Amino acid sequence: MDSIHANEKLETRCISSLVKVFADEELNAPVHHSGSALRGETYSFQVAYRAKVHLRSLQVQVESPLQSDIVIRTVELSPANFINYHDGDEHVLRKTPGLYPDPLFPLYPERGLTGYPNQWRSLWVTVELPENADPGLFDIAVQIMDDQGNRLGQETFKLEVIAETLPEQTLLHTEWFHVDCLSTYYETEVFSQRHWQLIEEYIRTAVKHGMNMILTPLFTPPLDTEVGGDRPTVQLVDVERVGDSYRFSFERLQRWVEMCNEIGVKYFEFSHLFTQWGAKHAPKVMATVDGEYKQLFGWDTASDDPEYAAFITSMLKELVQFVKENGLEQRVYFHLSDEPKLEDLETYRAASELVRPILKDFPIIDALSDYEFYKSGLIKRPIPASNDIQPFLDNGVEGLWTYYCCAQYKQVSNRFFHMPSSRNRVLGIQLYKLNLKGFLHWGYNFWYAQFSKYAINPFQVTDAGGGFPAGDPFLVYPGEEGPIESIRLEVLTEALQDLRALELLEQKIGRKQVIAMLEEGLEEEISLHMYPRETEWYIRKREQINRMIRDH
Repeated sequence: MDSIHANEKLETRCISSLVKVFADEELNAPVHHSGSALRGETYSFQVAYRAKVHLRSLQVQVESPLQSDIVIRTVELSPANFINYHDGDEHVLRKTPGLYPDPLFPLYPERGLTGYPNQWRSLWVTVELPENADPGLFDIAVQIMDDQGNRLGQETFKLEVIAETLPEQTLLHTEWFHVDCLSTYYETEVFSQRHWQLIEEYIRTAVKHGMNMILTPLFTPPLDTEVGGDRPTVQLVDVERVGDSYRFSFERLQRWVEMCNEIGVKYFEFSHLFTQWGAKHAPKVMATVDGEYKQLFGWDTASDDPEYAAFITSMLKELVQFVKENGLEQRVYFHLSDEPKLEDLETYRAASELVRPILKDFPIIDALSDYEFYKSGLIKRPIPASNDIQPFLDNGVEGLWTYYCCAQYKQVSNRFFHMPSSRNRVLGIQLYKLNLKGFLHWGYNFWYAQFSKYAINPFQVTDAGGGFPAGDPFLVYPGEEGPIESIRLEVLTEALQDLRALELLEQKIGRKQVIAMLEEGLEEEISLHMYPRETEWYIRKREQINRMIRDH
């Protein structure tokens, strides 16, 4: 009982960021009162609390020499109906629908905090260390008080700041950004001033959390749209058809690039030039024709349609010129079609052969998991799913990325609501061990039902209308002025910081020694399927990494 601080109204406990605190079960997590971080790193821990009576208007205060770098948020609960597929594995916290801890809400002093009788809840404490942070050991005291200012609970965390700076992220990382979802949810016109402001806020949050590449909608991205269906038009390239030729304006794309440059985006991935699942059709393309704004191409356009071939050839040639004029040659990536299968090889081949002569100087990346696409020479930079990557690893494919989504729910890491946070956190170590160059996920903010059939409220629907397990479609929720972050986003950020810390340690002791340290005492080597399941292992291992960085 000495690990829990309690008075007659409230008990508190300091716990790690990898614990999910459920309101309807006993908290069995070990106490976590100290940790270390590098300069330039974001460190998170939680203060869990349980009221014994109904308490309203509680106030939270923090006292620390690091005060100006500390943000405290409250972990709220999200409903989840579709938890996992019927044949999911055993490495999960729960298999039941219900309320899961996920969104991180700002603390509003005027509203205060509520203590619900006999329910464990938690505060999420984030320390955002600048790159010039003073090294040393610092206390962080978090107090919970009643509305009269009486202290009901306090936890003190000791954070050691190590005098080494986290190196810049080398991993290429994109979480697909759906700008149409912003327009729909916030009920604002596409590319209105308000829409641009929201786009900027959401990209800013993405960059802050390790996403250095942004999906850029040349035309409305043909992603997760039912065949014959439609998504709101979000087209950065303006098109005018004059007779049999086309005029292109890149003004809006220019604004996008300049905004992203200012925020710190490193790479642009241009949206797919053909439809998802096999490159069988053209994406939706809108144009002005004789003064009328209308659709030129779409589901009724076969990908080998001569008119679309002429159009996309003309557009890409001008786009390449735009890229060169803006000095973006080393910063752009292209997509053909998302997740083609082996039976789509020939339509994919035709699409590839059409655009490759124009895009020969630029990387083309696609999420596809059949090795035949690479073997056939149709793509040099495939992105296989984490559960299908082995043939690519066995054949020594250079510059390999990976991705996971809804289908990667057996053994491999992922970030569904019902999975332990350690299964999210392990990704950084896995990317390091396999020396992967990039990571892709499709859902930064997908707030539609599956196939984009209708809009959803992400605070009420977390599974794309029953389409994907809760936690797959999005990492951020829509706040009034910008994104509300999630536990899963913060833990993913910790995973990427682990990767950077491992790269720093490698500079000091060599890659072979780093991997030996990671796998010390484990029965099997770390892979995408095999990794420690114990949550505390990740806390201990990161502390060991930090000590080795400090001591070398």
